[in-house]
Amino acid sequence: MPAAFTPLIPRQPVPPLRVSLVGGGTFDLLANHPERFTLVVFYRGLHCPVCKAYVTDLHSKVDEFLRRGVFPVAVSSDNQERAAQAVSQWDLSGLSVGYGLPLEVARSWGLFLSAGQGKTSTGVEEPERFSEPGLFLVRPDGTLYFSAVQTMPFARPRFADILGAVDYVIAKDYPARGELPPT
Repeated sequence: MPAAFTPLIPRQPVPPLRVSLVGGGTFDLLANHPERFTLVVFYRGLHCPVCKAYVTDLHSKVDEFLRRGVFPVAVSSDNQERAAQAVSQWDLSGLSVGYGLPLEVARSWGLFLSAGQGKTSTGVEEPERFSEPGLFLVRPDGTLYFSAVQTMPFARPRFADILGAVDYVIAKDYPARGELPPT
């Protein structure tokens, strides 16, 4: 029987996250201090055509997130070469893209893991193992505000909806929900 994992709980600290960035430098969640939130978007990798559309949409909204005090970063377990290829082919300049996410770190965030199944519809080979998508809004103090974790690449939260939610949260000073631990 597989080991159970505990989901992250809103209002509680998230696990550390430190990854290299395409183009140089490092993203360290603990050292990142946006005005309101860090938006961490875990994507499957270069092989995923759904990720391409999703991360490209995030890229198109970077300025809107930044205006709201939200720092967006996209992260995958891809190696440097594949992540740089995604940035180039998907035209993601201006978006912080992290790579080399260790799968044990992905698991600590509650992400699901998958085994590669060969080439995708885009003709790109899936890695041997990789994480499935997740989206997290993290407060500057390192506590979780919101999360959405999936077992498949489909039906992810829309960034336009996340922007609308952030506007509501700011206007109403809305608290993080789902804060009660499992019983």
